[in-house]
Amino acid sequence: MASLPIYDMSGKEVGKYEIDPSDLAASINKQLLHDVVVMYQANLRQGSKKTKTRAEVAGSTKKMYKQKGTGNARAGSRRSGIRRGGGHIKALGNRDFSYRMPKKAVRLATKMAVASKVSSGQVMLVDGLSCDSPQTSVIASMLKNMGLSGQTALLATDGYSPMIYKSARNVAGLSVMPVGDLNAYAVLRCRSVIFAKSALDGFREKAVAELQEKAAAVAAS
Repeated sequence: MASLPIYDMSGKEVGKYEIDPSDLAASINKQLLHDVVVMYQANLRQGSKKTKTRAEVAGSTKKMYKQKGTGNARAGSRRSGIRRGGGHIKALGNRDFSYRMPKKAVRLATKMAVASKVSSGQVMLVDGLSCDSPQTSVIASMLKNMGLSGQTALLATDGYSPMIYKSARNVAGLSVMPVGDLNAYAVLRCRSVIFAKSALDGFREKAVAELQEKAAAVAAS
């Protein structure tokens, strides 16, 4: 059982949140987490590299000199890859590095990532997370009072919150994401994860329901 601190918008601790990491994931599979993180990193690769083949470089296709009788090695056109200014013999081209893993595996990895952060004591909660207008100073002050100033952190909101996003987008090292969009890479790449209390409640409730459903299916089989 883990006891997570709950803060208010001023960054003052106002309570504790008791949670068992096994409520989110029965176990933590490091290999699955690794595979999912590598997938997300591969999907971020641009892959826009390009060099020209001998068919694409400028130059005549005429044979430079006759095949025999010159004493020189036989040669084709100036575009040959063995000549200066010629095309690359094994030219590079655009490549799509992206791929997908099964949805169930990706979702399970997300729950495992959050469970690992909970077990490590790197999860904090904010009760009443809201802003009436874009105010970067409010979010920056909250993080400073929570001891997270200058650290990388992920702020998980309960649904899309434009004011919270606009208030936090200029804070260095802080990223904002609705709890429904969380993924293992986003959770693990940050040192700390800050949940809106209602967001973690919903995430936990859904995870427990899925675990119970899985257990019932195993028992019935």
